[in-house]
Amino acid sequence: MPDSFVEQPHSVTAAEIARTEADMKDWWAQFHDPMLNELVEQAIKGNYDLQIASQHIVSERAVRRQAQAAWYPQLDAAMGGGDDRHSINVDNWPVRPGSLDANGNPVNRPDASILTYGARASWEIDLFGHISRQVEERKRLVEESIENRRAILVSLLSELASDYVSLRGVQERLAVTEHSIDVAQRSRELTEKLYTHGLGNTLAVAQAQTEEHLERSRLAPLHSQEEQLIHAISVLLGEMPGKLEEELDVRKPLPTVPTFPASLPSIVLANRPDIRAAEAHYAADTAQVGVAVANLYPKFMIPLTFNPNASAAYQAFQMGGMAWSFMMMASLPVIHGGRYTAEIAQARAEAEASRLVYRKTVLKAFEDVEDALGDWRHDDELVSQLEDAARDSGLARDRAQKLFGAGLTGYLNVLTTEQTALTAQDQAVVGRTARLRDAIALYTAMGAGWQGRQLTDTRLPVEIGKQNALARAFTE
Repeated sequence: MPDSFVEQPHSVTAAEIARTEADMKDWWAQFHDPMLNELVEQAIKGNYDLQIASQHIVSERAVRRQAQAAWYPQLDAAMGGGDDRHSINVDNWPVRPGSLDANGNPVNRPDASILTYGARASWEIDLFGHISRQVEERKRLVEESIENRRAILVSLLSELASDYVSLRGVQERLAVTEHSIDVAQRSRELTEKLYTHGLGNTLAVAQAQTEEHLERSRLAPLHSQEEQLIHAISVLLGEMPGKLEEELDVRKPLPTVPTFPASLPSIVLANRPDIRAAEAHYAADTAQVGVAVANLYPKFMIPLTFNPNASAAYQAFQMGGMAWSFMMMASLPVIHGGRYTAEIAQARAEAEASRLVYRKTVLKAFEDVEDALGDWRHDDELVSQLEDAARDSGLARDRAQKLFGAGLTGYLNVLTTEQTALTAQDQAVVGRTARLRDAIALYTAMGAGWQGRQLTDTRLPVEIGKQNALARAFTE
């Protein structure tokens, strides 16, 4: 991989790498907005997507423990008893009804009492890695589930910050529109006053009234966007849509634009959860190849059974009732029509596909960062021009209104400058919002935000006190 990005082509130092890593840890703090910091903490605790992903980790860890269990001896115990009766009306029965043994007892009694107990155990000796490769696969899948949760966290932080800066941008646009409404209202009042003094005409009055109505019509769409963003932020925090209405409805300025990274080494992409997840999935598929290959080799098993039988409790522990077996078993596949070699070919193909997905993910990560770097730089220039335009258009509007009030220009010039000023101021706010979103996109492209964050408690919410005695004994 290249040491740096095309959009930022220069060598990096160890100090710059350390600074970049520090900035990535809590990147939203660089916006210097206490409200945003608070919302981030609430979202990490309450977001349902994160909680769902945490339970997926619990599930994958349980499956890994199931695979690990195959390393150890498997033991089952059983006990039973009861009455058993069989038919004596069967041809060729070995002993006819009424036959007696040496002691004078019937030999083929049709019913009997049976008491049985015993244990069954088995132990697979993992000489060729069949179990260990399965455990490795499940271990990698656990790692993938962890990275998937981190990816959800990065996406959550990005969506939350984007919605928040969009909300503040909409609120600033509302302020600009309300100011424009005040200006349009004063212009309409001035036009009507001039008309009553015989210095105007009905055309100018109609134009002024139309302009005021148009300015007021801009409020409704902006209010709708404001409400939708507040609802979206509330849901991201795991709250009802109207929970944060009062808190977020208080207007605040746009957050501060973070400082552009002095240096950005390409190694930071190793932090991206999607790359790490693709790597873990590739490793899991590689382990699956080992499982498929191990199926070609012998499997060694030690089975043990112990199963005494008797008709009475006092007979259950006599030597005559004992029954057991202890053996060493080995199995080797011989002829299966090419099934195992086909499984190996399938596993290798899936592993190769995972390798290609990994490389594609890395390339996509470079593309995301390059795009974000370019957008940040170009939008910085754009915002500078838009702010100059907003300032100049505001001066032009003020001058036009003064000239109109002095009767030195027509109302058309006032109308034109007002529309230009509103558009320029609105676009300046939109540009500042876009530049903040560029910063968010860059940190998201670098996979920032999950570092230093605990995985959260992924234990199931089971109350041990409500379980039975056996469950408590094995859990506490």
